[in-house]
Amino acid sequence: MPDRIDEPDEDFRLVPAITDPAQARRLHAENVAAWDQAAADYSSLNEERVKLLRQGESHLHPLERANLARLGPLSDWCREAVHLQCSSGFDALSLLNEGAHHVVGVDISPVHIGNARWVTNELGWGDRAEWYVADVLDTPHELDGRFELVYTGMGALCWIHDLVAWAGVVARLLRPGGVFHVLDNHPTIWMWDDLSDDLRVYPGVSYFDQAGESTSWSPGYLPELGGGLPRKHERSWTFADVLNPLIAAGLRIERLGEHREGYFDALPNLRESEKARIPFSFTLLARRPV
Repeated sequence: MPDRIDEPDEDFRLVPAITDPAQARRLHAENVAAWDQAAADYSSLNEERVKLLRQGESHLHPLERANLARLGPLSDWCREAVHLQCSSGFDALSLLNEGAHHVVGVDISPVHIGNARWVTNELGWGDRAEWYVADVLDTPHELDGRFELVYTGMGALCWIHDLVAWAGVVARLLRPGGVFHVLDNHPTIWMWDDLSDDLRVYPGVSYFDQAGESTSWSPGYLPELGGGLPRKHERSWTFADVLNPLIAAGLRIERLGEHREGYFDALPNLRESEKARIPFSFTLLARRPV
């Protein structure tokens, strides 16, 4: 799971994955309180992010930048981009520095969106970015068919508990010919014991139909918050779980990458020789056919 950076959440426990769409929405709703608390901690980064963005910096990962560059300069083809599960907006606003003309961010946490709006206002970019508070599954229909790029990733998919509905949202947001891009944890990464110095499967974990819950954040992610927080729910997904709903929604898979590099140190104690043996992340590029 993406929040287990240095060590597991103190009370993290494995639970069976749910399959009922109504229950998926309930779990999403329960996650809001935990993400609002996490987002409040992000607020301390707002001023630094204003500075970096004003200087033209970007938070996009090199893997993302390389994949999007295959399509040509972003400024040539991306009039509108939307970042689903946009957190406090740093990546969405980075897309502007990468060349997108206008961005939209959608996140379930009002505090995250509050951060994004504050940074946008400080930059004076109000005409270049807009923000929506919504469960990703309830992304407003007024945005349908608007985007050349739907962007998501870096720890987003594990917070979704219904990928069929999610894929439908991705498809309806894209213009014909528009592309979808995701960078996220490799489906196998959370199987490994993140405190071990060798490759050891996390006790009791399964690659299939696995979920987890906790009332704490990893000390390596948000050490200030500690434990005793609102319960949060995560979910692991196989490649089939991710790809098949996108295909069923009408998207054409154009590129799938499995990468030794990740976007955080998921297994900090693992020997380098062992790290070289496994993938840490994946990228996916798909297109809505014309």
